[in-house]
This record gives sequence, C-alpha cells and structure tokens, in this order.
Amino acid sequence: MSATEFIRLKKANCTNCYKCIRHCPVKAIRFSGGQAHIIQDACIYCGECFVICPQNAKWIYSETEAVKSILLQNEVYVSLAPSFISYFDTGISCMKDALKKLGFAGCEETAVGATIVKNVYEQLIQEEKKDVLILGIESSCDETAASVVKNGRTVLSNVISSQIEIHKLYGGVVPEIASRNHIERINQVIQEALDEANVTLDDIDAIGVTYGPGLVGALLVGVAEAKAIAYARNLPLVGVHHIEGHVSANYIEHPDLEPPFLCLIVSGGHTHLVIVKDYGEFEILGRTRDDAAGEAFDKVARAIGLGYPGGPKVDKLSKEGNPNAIEFPKAKIGDCPYDFSFSGVKSAVLNYINHAQMTGEEINRADLAASFQKAVVDVLVEHTMLAAKDYGMTKIAIAGGVASNGTLRAAMEEACKKNNYSFYRPSPIFCTDNAAMIGVAAYYEYIKGTRHGWDLNAVPNLKLGER
Repeated sequence: MSATEFIRLKKANCTNCYKCIRHCPVKAIRFSGGQAHIIQDACIYCGECFVICPQNAKWIYSETEAVKSILLQNEVYVSLAPSFISYFDTGISCMKDALKKLGFAGCEETAVGATIVKNVYEQLIQEEKKDVLILGIESSCDETAASVVKNGRTVLSNVISSQIEIHKLYGGVVPEIASRNHIERINQVIQEALDEANVTLDDIDAIGVTYGPGLVGALLVGVAEAKAIAYARNLPLVGVHHIEGHVSANYIEHPDLEPPFLCLIVSGGHTHLVIVKDYGEFEILGRTRDDAAGEAFDKVARAIGLGYPGGPKVDKLSKEGNPNAIEFPKAKIGDCPYDFSFSGVKSAVLNYINHAQMTGEEINRADLAASFQKAVVDVLVEHTMLAAKDYGMTKIAIAGGVASNGTLRAAMEEACKKNNYSFYRPSPIFCTDNAAMIGVAAYYEYIKGTRHGWDLNAVPNLKLGER
C-alpha cells in the first residue's frame, strides 16, 4: 500500500464523544451540527485530536501493518482523522509545512505517525497552551456569588454574599427580598471575584451562569447580568443547570475524579441518585417521590424551634443527642429501590412532637434531632450502596447543600471504606451554593461547544438532564 492510498478514506461519522475537544491543548475545536470542527485560526496542528479520535482509531487498527511498512521507509506521517478531512483542507498543507521545518519527510493520515510526531510537538504545545478562564455567576436562591475558574479544576476566586441573616427574620427565604439583594450586590461580588483572581474581563474566555432551577426572580438577576457582560465584551455565554453545578463541585478538589461515577445529590429542593456518565451527562437511577432531604431537615428544624437555616442547626444539635433514642420510619419504594421518600419521617417527627405536647411529656430536642437525622442518613447511604453494587460503580460522590452534613459524610465514608469504594465529597464551602461549581460545570460545557444566545431565560423548574 502506498502513502497516497491513505487519503482514500471515507468520511467517518462523528459519534459526539467529545474526546477530541477535551484533549485539544489550545481549545481550538468547537461542536455544532452534530460534528466537531477545528477552528483553523487557533489550531497549532499538534495532531492530538486526530490520535484520540475513536473513528480514526477504528480504521488504523485494521491498517497497522501497512502503516508500519511505510514508517520503516524513514518517512513519518501525522494523522488527519477522516471526520475532519472536508473541513481541514488548508490545515493539511499548513501541517505539512510545519513538519518539513521540523525535518520530517511528509504528512499523510496515520495515527501511528501522529503518535511519533506528538512527542516532537510537545514543547510547542506547552508554549502555545492557553488557559481557559470562566467567570461563573450564581444567584438561584439567597447567595449572590461569582468565581473565576481556570481549566475547570482550579478555583482562582470564590466570592459569596450570603443573605442568611436577612431571611432569618422570616424563618426562610423570601423570594422578592432575595431578588432585590441580588441586584444590590451582584456587580460588587463580580468585581471582587475578578480582583481576587488578579484578572480582568479582558482575560475571561466565557461567562457561565445558573439559569435553573431556583427562584425565578433570583435567577433572572444572574442571567441578566451574565448576558450583559457577555454582550458587552463579546464573550461566549454558557447557561448551567444548578444541580449539575453541585455535581461538578467534586472536580475542584479531586483532580483524579473523572466520569463515570455514582453521585448522591442532596439539597433543599432535590434528592437524586445518578450515574455521571460523562461531563454534563447523567443517568437518573432514583429521586425523591415527595420532600427532598434538605426540605425535611428545614421543616423538622422549624418544628423543634431551631429556625432557619434548618439543616446546619439540626446537624449541630444532633451531636449532643442519642441517635438511637427514637426509632423513626425509613421509607422504601417497592417498585423502585433507588427512589426516596422523606414525607413519612417528617410526619412521624411532627406526630411525636404533638403527642408529647398533648401528654405533657418533655421532649429531648437533641435526641429528637439525632434520631431524625439518623433515619434520613441511613436511607441515603443504603440506597447509594445498593445502586453502587447493582451497577458495578466503585467511585462514589456526594453533592448539594446537605452533602455538608457531618453525619452523612462520616456514614458514607465508612460505608465506602467497608465496600472498597473510592469516596469523593466537596469541602463544605463548595457543597452549599457557590459560583465556583458553576464555573467548573460551565468549563466542560464550553469545551464541548455549548453556547447560549441572548434569549437565554430563567427556568425555575428545570429538571436534571434538561437543556
């Protein structure tokens, strides 16, 4: 087989695996129309995307011997994946010229050749490599937050303006008050985030913003701000699902964590058990049928007089109590073993309190809090371990505001250790609402080519997995 025969390749169908996009050292690939495309002006012709392309790999496996025979003639060839041939015509000649300057004889379409050339290009890649900076904005509830994230893993700044003290007066978040406070604080918070990261908007590559789910008025403040900055600075706009942001918080402190893995998402409004199949891609195994875990914590906290925010206060008080003092029910859903239900345990706690008040019995609030918390945590851990066993998952993560609960973290860590699973959890500051997690999620959407237009709007009831 001659070298010229390598050009006679059928155009491979892109499988949307995003491997080429994730491995491009200068982020010179975009995704549109069901196909990956090279941004020619940004490409440094390193061949990395072509080596990693599964379609190219499938072809080259069947042609390995022929390729070797050509390489033995002291000619080194660089790969050009079939997927990109029609788009990359001028790039072929550019890469040939670059290779000739480096002393190579020619350039055709072989993955083996690209692997060899890749080593020569390594220094050039490092010199040309550009960090991607994302400005993340979060305003879905009562925290106004902004963050600058580098390459999806390094947090350069994470500024949070909390409204907890304001909403304590009302025993919970008042949507209109939350929205007004976002408007008052968002510009200052963003500037603080830029200053802390020692960058300006000129250094930012894209704007990531939460657009759902959450309080519609609060979401609109963040979305409007993000669109304004993106429009004024001609920057890409990337809308982020709030819950996907919580999952992405695990990537910040765990550089070794990559999909697939099993994740338990527990927050004030959501309880999901999902398989994270890829960045931004989820398979939902279970969800709550009624109250979310965090919602149950808040309602029980209010019932025993702890006030707002309920979750942290229940967790703190439970440390003083006996978790086995009171046996509360643990719901199981017969037709779906991974689903949750917390309305029953919440009602059991309220009935216990009402009965004690009617009979004049004294309530040990610490024992009550500890027993309620144990009932919730036991169910969360049991369902997670069952799913891990059934689906053969060995990497377990937790996410969401309730993931900062000390008892849940300890119980999950113990269960994972017992079953030889790797356990991942964000630091508490990254469990509650923050913009760093939004910046991380936005980064992985950005490198996949996700872009939103100026019609991006707040979607308060956005479901996990929806776009």
